[in-house]
Amino acid sequence: MSHQDSRISWNADCLKQALRWLLAGVQWSTVKFRDDCTYTPRLLACTAMLWAWSDELTLVDRFHAVRRIIQFLFSLQQELAGTYQAFIKLLRRWTPQLVAAVQTALRQRMHQALGDCWEVCGLVMFGVDGSRLELPRTRSHEAAYSAARRGSKARKRRRKKRRCRCHTKKANSPQMWLTTMWHAGSGLPWDWRTGPADSSERAHLLQMLPALPQRALVAADAGFVGYQYAKAVVDSGRELLVRVGANVRLLRKLGCVRESAGTVYLWPDQQAKKNQLPLILRLVVAHNGKHPVYLVTSVLSESRLSDAQVIELYGRRWGIEVFYRHLKQTFGRRKLRSTNADNARIEIEWSLAGLWAMALYALVETNKQGIPPRRLSIAQMLRAFRRMLRDYRHPQQRGHRLCDLLRNAVIDSYVRKNKTSRDYPRKKQESPPGAPTITNAKKQQIQRAKQLTASNTQKG
Repeated sequence: MSHQDSRISWNADCLKQALRWLLAGVQWSTVKFRDDCTYTPRLLACTAMLWAWSDELTLVDRFHAVRRIIQFLFSLQQELAGTYQAFIKLLRRWTPQLVAAVQTALRQRMHQALGDCWEVCGLVMFGVDGSRLELPRTRSHEAAYSAARRGSKARKRRRKKRRCRCHTKKANSPQMWLTTMWHAGSGLPWDWRTGPADSSERAHLLQMLPALPQRALVAADAGFVGYQYAKAVVDSGRELLVRVGANVRLLRKLGCVRESAGTVYLWPDQQAKKNQLPLILRLVVAHNGKHPVYLVTSVLSESRLSDAQVIELYGRRWGIEVFYRHLKQTFGRRKLRSTNADNARIEIEWSLAGLWAMALYALVETNKQGIPPRRLSIAQMLRAFRRMLRDYRHPQQRGHRLCDLLRNAVIDSYVRKNKTSRDYPRKKQESPPGAPTITNAKKQQIQRAKQLTASNTQKG
């Protein structure tokens, strides 16, 4: 019996419905293919999305499996290009435009469908952090992603520094750096940037700022500290929450604003010499059970954001670490499979978009049951989508449709044991950041700050 028979619903129909809902707001008019191309922009995006969802062992096998599914889903009269080389060549040309269009559509869907978890403590909060992805040891990857060679002094310092076995193994293989902007309310990604292993995650943050909503809060760890970067976030109309350590010097009693007990200023000597204004922040000290944690935020009003809420928001930032675990371990992207540097970028771009799309679709289903986003099981969600891919030509069974499986993709409620004491081979053994240096402003600094403030007021 033909799959077009309206009396039978197939598992493929669930996949088609999910793709139609996820890509409904994409503006395909910005992408134009040649007239003789067998793909359309929409078909290519759907194929790339299913290609990312597939769990076939090789990238080529994923393409051939997905190509058959696409032909079945859309009842295509014309055969799609049958080679993986043609498919990946087309993706190399159009992935930046297609992924950007898909990102815009998914962001709109998040705001519309997950309005209940859009804000945390009255703010749209985003966490930002970076991680490394392993790559095959090929000349292409070594040329594109290996860290740049340092000077002789740096090499001598590295020789003196002891490195554990896992760090030595990582240093001997090319790696891609991935910086992700992550929405705390839903647990979904929002934006990302990739680069070589020694990329600057703070520079990636500045590139992703324009895509954030106005007045959004960016939460980051101690690796994102810096006057220029903090000032760029605040000047862009967003708020900042960042952990500070012993490498940061803060001032008190500078007199630029009406001060409270937690008012501090970030004003390095280099910026003061360049006549740049001090950055006004609020210091909040928390305790994680082992040592104090020093946080600074640009939200100065305690009525808008209390100290307890600041601590809660920074605690939520840990979710981006969980997201990386899902991406690398559960989704299987710890080591990318592409042997070509350009293809590896395509692989991770569509992997992130694909994981985002699946999780968003699943959250909409679990939200109907009143289940919070943090209880979504990524492993069960992947099994549900991949079952539909594997059995796409099977008739739907009551209770086993994609929506039914996703509603049950929930983490069980039993309390798990604390695993922090376990000696994992890849566990980081890094010392926590120390306390920042906090001093009272000197008389010369107070006078200089008043002069700069008055001069800036006159120019304004």
